[in-house]
Amino acid sequence: MEEKVLAILKELQPTFGFEEGVDFVEAGYLDSFDIVQLVAELESQFGVLISALEILPENFASVKAICALVGRSQKRG
Repeated sequence: MEEKVLAILKELQPTFGFEEGVDFVEAGYLDSFDIVQLVAELESQFGVLISALEILPENFASVKAICALVGRSQKRG
């Protein structure tokens, strides 16, 4: 899942490396428009529905945080 999420991120913002240890939102890698696009792509790629209540900066701070968000969404089915 991490590789797929990383590929989506790199397609969305190819100028950034998305290394772990950098908060993607705080570092400016992702803005609100990017997050909306990312949520749509995650929902499409993983067949999940991400709750609006889950669209918080901390859920998009790293690849691991995004994977955890997708995992929670998959469990809710």
